Amino acid sequence: MSKLRSYFEITSFGIYENWDEKSKKLPQIKTFTTKVPAQVDIEFGFILHAKKAKGKRLDWTMYHPDIPDDKGRIMEPFEGQVYVRNNDWEFYLGDTVWEPVHNKVGDWRMVIECDGKVIADKTFSVLIEHGDGEIQFWKKRGY
Repeated sequence: MSKLRSYFEITSFGIYENWDEKSKKLPQIKTFTTKVPAQVDIEFGFILHAKKAKGKRLDWTMYHPDIPDDKGRIMEPFEGQVYVRNNDWEFYLGDTVWEPVHNKVGDWRMVIECDGKVIADKTFSVLIEHGDGEIQFWKKRGY
């Protein structure tokens, strides 16, 4: 008797169009990159494609660069769970930069686990633009 093996793949990553989390529609990729300009409301993350995994629980964690809460305490990593809805399913894991921007700069690591195993792991560097070379880098990408 054959046993179906679940398959997971990151199909896109980088900067996306603004995403409405209430919509069933996933955001559209704008730029494939792991370097994200530190701009308010910029959307970044990745899309995970799951096959043959209906009903599996995915645990996600987003490690951020020591962002303080309203009382100045460093916030815990963002965490959550989602269940795979069908055998050919996509899931978007991402975040945006919000005010104040200066404490969002740094590495954001996004990890998804299934059955205790890491199935997706991507780190994004949120950067403040410096110098003409870097400004040209972002202008080429429409920012």
